[in-house]
Amino acid sequence: MRIRLIAATLLAGASPAFAAEAPPPPKLEFAFEELVTLGAAIPVGKTVLGERNIIPITGGTFEGPGLKGTIIPGGWDWQLIRPDGCLQIKADYMLRTDDGAVINVINTGVACPPGVGPGVPLRTQPVFEPPRGKYEWLGQTAFIGTLELAGTKDQPAVKIRFYKAS
Repeated sequence: MRIRLIAATLLAGASPAFAAEAPPPPKLEFAFEELVTLGAAIPVGKTVLGERNIIPITGGTFEGPGLKGTIIPGGWDWQLIRPDGCLQIKADYMLRTDDGAVINVINTGVACPPGVGPGVPLRTQPVFEPPRGKYEWLGQTAFIGTLELAGTKDQPAVKIRFYKAS
């Protein structure tokens, strides 16, 4: 009920001229980049949904305009290779900014052949849960991310770039 009330309030405030025109397509603006270090994969095996694999998130760093810090160890990346061959991911982890704010990240994505492979970034849909205040904008904005391999054999990692839609 509350969601319908919020949506109705937002739409009611739109001018008649705006309502008659299609909104402009979104533009993407770089927000920040992460280097996420990973632990050894834990194969779960075949499940009713597909082949499951979980990967511990062991740390890392992030930086962008007005935003910098570390990735708190202890998050997870749940991976699923579905029966149709697509790779589905869902990562849940925490960022700690240099000024002490803790921000939860839930980042999901799907890559289907032939889009899976070396050099092909996986597109993601991140959702941020920031504390009230300085970083609140992260929870009030739509984002798209790119994810690609970035580590070494001895230290696996991924590079994730987040872009803010405007």
